[in-house]
Amino acid sequence: MNKDNIDFAYLSNIALKAGSEIMKVYESDEFNVEIKDDDSPLTIADKRSHNVIVEGLESNYAQIPVLSEEGADISYEDRKDWESFWLVDPLDGTKEFIKKNGEFTVNIALIEGQYPTIGIIYAPALDTLYFGKVGLGGFKLERFSTLEIKSEQDLLNRSEKLSLNSNDDYVKVVASRSHMSEETQAFINDLESKHSQIEVVSAGSSLKFCLVAEGNAAYYPRFAPTMEWDTGAGQAIVEAVGGKVLKHENNERFSYNKENLLNGWFLVKR
Repeated sequence: MNKDNIDFAYLSNIALKAGSEIMKVYESDEFNVEIKDDDSPLTIADKRSHNVIVEGLESNYAQIPVLSEEGADISYEDRKDWESFWLVDPLDGTKEFIKKNGEFTVNIALIEGQYPTIGIIYAPALDTLYFGKVGLGGFKLERFSTLEIKSEQDLLNRSEKLSLNSNDDYVKVVASRSHMSEETQAFINDLESKHSQIEVVSAGSSLKFCLVAEGNAAYYPRFAPTMEWDTGAGQAIVEAVGGKVLKHENNERFSYNKENLLNGWFLVKR
């Protein structure tokens, strides 16, 4: 089974249900967390989201294995020959979740031959869905939970199709709200020497990829550690609209299912 046999509406509904589980914890009176321990609200929300996503994927796409942050102990020997798999982050943006600024997401990606081909990113606190398929395009749907989506075509019809904009004189750079590094600042300084106006836009979690995909930023440099599940869905959406996610060391396309799931540095660009 490949990306053309995957139902966007079904995937989006899984993300919506996972987001609903997160929001139950996020909005609870007991919400008070400093670290990720076994019984913290953050851990509870993570696990509830994970369970909803895995159950949903396995019930409809049992032949495609799932690699999730909450189940990341699958050995490389067991996964190295996977032709395709689901790459899942059930709650991306833990610092944003703890700060209660709403900028956390549910991420689901389909990886085929080491590259992402489908991406779903749902921000439950913002009630905004981003999704994309390489060869079809990228899309955005606001107030997602208030809509009754009847089919994939219905989802596409209700969504805004994303496109990359270009303005060489006015460049926006999206940077992490929680992880600004010296190298990222140096990248921004270099852009300022080449363009008349630079604006730095902050965002949390995988929403940084979405800002590039919807044309609200030209670059997202990430010169700090991430894991594969942090980036797969965002890369799929960016590439679906014609953008690029490149390895810092050689400018090659970012790839997945490495023996070490820790990502190297990368640059997202339109």
